[in-house]
Amino acid sequence: MATKHRRSSTSSAVRARLMTATAVAAALTGGLVVATAAPAVAGDSVHHHEADFNGDGYGDTAFAAGDATVAGYKEAGSIVALYGSSTGISGSKRTTITQNSPGVPGGAEKGDHFGWTSAYGDFNHDGYDDLAVGASYEKLGTDTDAGLVTVLWGSAKGLTGGTVIEDPTPSGHDRWGKSLAAGDFDGDGKDDLAVGASGATIYVYKGGITTSGTAGGRYTVKPKIVSGDDTGPLNLSAGDVNGDKRTDLVVNGFETGTEYGWNTNYYVPGTASGLSVSGAKQLKRGVITGIGDVNGDGYADIVTGQDWDPEKPGSDYPSVPESVTGGQVHITYGSASGPTTTTNITQNSGNVPGGSERGDWFGGEVSVGDINGDGYQDLVAGASGENLGSPSVVDTGAVTVLYGSASGIDTASGAQFFAQSTPGVPGADEAYDGFGGEVKLTDLNGDGTSDLVVAAPGENEGNGALTYLPSNGTKITTTGARAISTTAAGVDTAGHPLFGANAAD
Repeated sequence: MATKHRRSSTSSAVRARLMTATAVAAALTGGLVVATAAPAVAGDSVHHHEADFNGDGYGDTAFAAGDATVAGYKEAGSIVALYGSSTGISGSKRTTITQNSPGVPGGAEKGDHFGWTSAYGDFNHDGYDDLAVGASYEKLGTDTDAGLVTVLWGSAKGLTGGTVIEDPTPSGHDRWGKSLAAGDFDGDGKDDLAVGASGATIYVYKGGITTSGTAGGRYTVKPKIVSGDDTGPLNLSAGDVNGDKRTDLVVNGFETGTEYGWNTNYYVPGTASGLSVSGAKQLKRGVITGIGDVNGDGYADIVTGQDWDPEKPGSDYPSVPESVTGGQVHITYGSASGPTTTTNITQNSGNVPGGSERGDWFGGEVSVGDINGDGYQDLVAGASGENLGSPSVVDTGAVTVLYGSASGIDTASGAQFFAQSTPGVPGADEAYDGFGGEVKLTDLNGDGTSDLVVAAPGENEGNGALTYLPSNGTKITTTGARAISTTAAGVDTAGHPLFGANAAD
C-alpha cells in the first residue's frame, strides 16, 4: 500500500500546465477516451475489438500530443498511432501524424490542437480501423475556433492520408470536433461517427463514411446540456448498455437550467433509427466515462470518474463529504432497460490502496478491459494528483487497478497500485508528472487480455510520456514494461506537447 501525504500549497508553471491539460482532456476527450477500451464489451458491435489500424491482428492505440509544436507552430498538435506486436507497443513501430503529414488535409497552424480528440472505427468498411481526429481550435477563413474533423484512413501500412468531415452548420457553433465517439448506433453493421461542438447538438454520421467524406446519412440529437464557447458535450462515450446489439452513447456535459459548473451526464440509447433522446436517462455526475461489463451479466456498465477541484475548499461543496473530494468512480449497471443502480468507489472503499485526499483526482481518468481473461471487465482509475513519498512529491500521480467479478468491481481483494516509484515501472516519482493523467486498457500483444498504458502528460516539464504495462494473463505486471518518450514517439519537444493527455476510444 502506498504511503501518502497531504498535498502542499506549492504551485508552478508545470502544475498549471498539468491542470490545464487535465481540464482540456476532460473537455475534449471523445474518449476517450476515452472512454471505452475493452475487448468483448457486451453487445457492442463496433468496440468488440481493439483498434487495428494496419490489419495485422494485433491491437493498436493512439495518443494525442495536442499541444505539440509542428514546423515552428506552437500548439498545432499531433497524434501518435502505436502499433501492437507480440511484445506490445514501443516507439519503434508507430506513425506520428500532423496536419503537415502527406495526404492529411489542411496544414499545421498555431493553436489548432490537432489530435486532442479522436475515436476509432472502420468507417469505410475495408477491414482496417480508421481514426477520426479533432482539431477543435482550427481557424477556417475568418471563423476563429471553427474546428475541424479529419478521418485518417487505416491500411496495411497503418494510418495514412485523410478526409475532412465538413461541419454542416458552421455558423451555429464553434469548435467542431471537440468531442467524438464511434459506434453502430442503429445496428446496421456499419460504423457511425458522433461529433460534438460548442453547441448542445450532436451530429451523427451514419451508414459508414467513404474516403471522399460522404456518409450514408446524417441526423442530430440534442441532450439537455448547456451550449456555449466552453460547453456543449465535454465527452462522448460509446457502448451497448442495454444489450440490444446497438451502440448507446453517454454524453458528459453541463445540465441546462442549473448553475454553470455542475456537471451532468446523459445516457442516450441506440435504436433501429439511431440514437434517440426520447429514451435518454440522466446519470451521476462525472467527466470521464468508460463502458464495459464489469459483472459479466451480458450488459455493459457505465463507469464514470468524478474528480474534484483541488483548489476548492470543502465548504464550496457542502453536500460532498471530505472523503470523496479526492475523487470517486460511479458504476451504473446496465440492463435490458438501460442504466439501473449505481455504486461508488473511492480510495477509502474496502481495501482500495491508499486513502482519499483532497486533489488526488482519483477517477480523473478511467478505462475498462479484461486483464485476466475471466469474462469480467476490470477497471483502471488514474489519480494524477496523487502525492507520494516522504518528503511528499506533489502531483506525481498513480493508478489503481481493480478487478471485475459477478458482483461488480471487487474492492475487497486483488487491487494493484502503480506509480513511477513502483519497482519495475520505468522512471521515478517527480513533481507534477501527473502519472495517470490518461489510462488505457486494450490488448496490444495479441494474447487476448488487456494491457495497460499509462500517460504522464507532465513528464519532463510538460513533454509527456507513456508507460506500457502488460498483462501476464492474470494481472498487470511490470515484466516487459517500457516507457515511450516524446523523442521515441517523434513528437517535437519545443514548448509543452503534453504527449499522452488523451487516448483514442
